[in-house]
Amino acid sequence: MFTGIINGQGKVLAVESRGHETRFRIQALYDLADIILGESIAVNGTCLTVETSGPSLFSAYASAETMQRTALGLLKPGAKVNLERALAVGDRLGGHIVSGHVDCVAEILSVRREGESRRIRIGFPASFGAEVIGKGSVALDGISLTVNDCGPDFLEVNVIPETWRATTVAEWAPGTRINMETDVIGKYVRHMVAPHLGLASEEAKAGKLSVEFLRENGFF
Repeated sequence: MFTGIINGQGKVLAVESRGHETRFRIQALYDLADIILGESIAVNGTCLTVETSGPSLFSAYASAETMQRTALGLLKPGAKVNLERALAVGDRLGGHIVSGHVDCVAEILSVRREGESRRIRIGFPASFGAEVIGKGSVALDGISLTVNDCGPDFLEVNVIPETWRATTVAEWAPGTRINMETDVIGKYVRHMVAPHLGLASEEAKAGKLSVEFLRENGFF
């Protein structure tokens, strides 16, 4: 479990592909001390398990399912990534609850300045639209961000200067593909409510479970 508050950036040293599976070797660009074999580290929001480690570096394996579901397959040696260690009991939950299980690959549509911040529009598969709400939370490449605006297949976030400095957001440009994880609480609510509304899970995933649908059926 993670919070979406990035600890620091890392640099990909090696990418070893074997069929549809891949091992990554990553050097942390900050003091990443006391890495424990078997611990979870989120790499661009993807929960990976440490297999080997050294001074501020580690290697991790990504299965075929992980490679198919995420944008990790786009990483090359030299690429920068966002890193976050798993949440410890008693830590501050500064972002939101992030599982590290990426839902889909999203695409940067536009980046524009708004004062000292940047307003970023992201496109994603419409099947996840019901899990994205205005002023809700979303994890983009592992970064916990607040949804400023959204529609069936897009969302907008505001990135403050500190986030721009401390993460890989500064490298995002139109066409960049990133990992997206929707709010885990919203996913559970969607799954539990759908049967009571006579919706099959496929219909719910297609976005037919909406605020309007809930209102029409007496939930509001």
